[in-house]
Amino acid sequence: MTDARPVRPPRLRPGDRVAVVAPSGPIVAERLDRGLDVLRGWDLDPVAAPHVRGGHPSLGHLAASDEERARDLQEAWCDPSVKAVFAARGGYGAQRMVDLLDWDALRAAAPKPLIGFSDVTVLHEAFAVRAGVATLHGPAVAGEVFLKDDATRDHLRRTLFAPETVRTLVSPSARPLVPGRARGLTLGGCLTMLATELGTPRARPGAAGGLLLLEDVGEPPYRIDRSLTQLLRAGWLDGVAGIVLGSWARCGPYDRVREVLVDRLAGLGVPVAEEFGFGHGDSALTVPLGIPAELDATAGTLTFDVPATG
Repeated sequence: MTDARPVRPPRLRPGDRVAVVAPSGPIVAERLDRGLDVLRGWDLDPVAAPHVRGGHPSLGHLAASDEERARDLQEAWCDPSVKAVFAARGGYGAQRMVDLLDWDALRAAAPKPLIGFSDVTVLHEAFAVRAGVATLHGPAVAGEVFLKDDATRDHLRRTLFAPETVRTLVSPSARPLVPGRARGLTLGGCLTMLATELGTPRARPGAAGGLLLLEDVGEPPYRIDRSLTQLLRAGWLDGVAGIVLGSWARCGPYDRVREVLVDRLAGLGVPVAEEFGFGHGDSALTVPLGIPAELDATAGTLTFDVPATG
């Protein structure tokens, strides 16, 4: 486990070779092809990892076997010709393969952007804690939102190629659940994944001093309550500097979700911004993880001290 501030990966440049992997759920081939075309339109040279289109022999919720999915990610990350690794989608499965990765080899390889969200939260946490690399909570290239929403694609593209242009994130829907300002390193992602990481080997011990991102999909309010309560009871939220809440797609009426968020988070006494525009919503910001930033929950802004990529 590393305690150092995560290292920023280099920015992308036209002509760079990039890899698309499927560390979790199976992909829709037509969506993957469209996503690869988008990356080609950015003047990148995208390559789909060997098992992205494979499928699991018996478990239909996985893109391939645990060993195959781990091997794809390992080889992409350790290949010096690959300049970034994109997740094709989330779903479920990263927890099953994360401990199969050779973390000594991953630490020895040059850092590069890792982009994904949802179940990929497990990998964001692992790369932060075990490899000391900053990553990007951003859309999946075979995901519906990435394919249909111009703003989602443009924000990711600028974060990768011209990160100085997106050092301050502003969401028109953002508002303070608890007003105020806070500073810290960004971390987090999918609430359910963070809760289920508790107690696992080499998991992050807590969010103390950090700006915590939280979002989820398809979780009714009582399950959101359960996950937040688990984090609270475990002491994982002790000392968190501030919280940034994203989308809660298909989690029920937002007023009911908000009641849970207020009940579980307002008592922490730290700034909390809600509806910040990242996650599983119809349009999604790319949010760097492992980068020092200031949250202004009142104004609805998240400003990074340095660009997400170097």
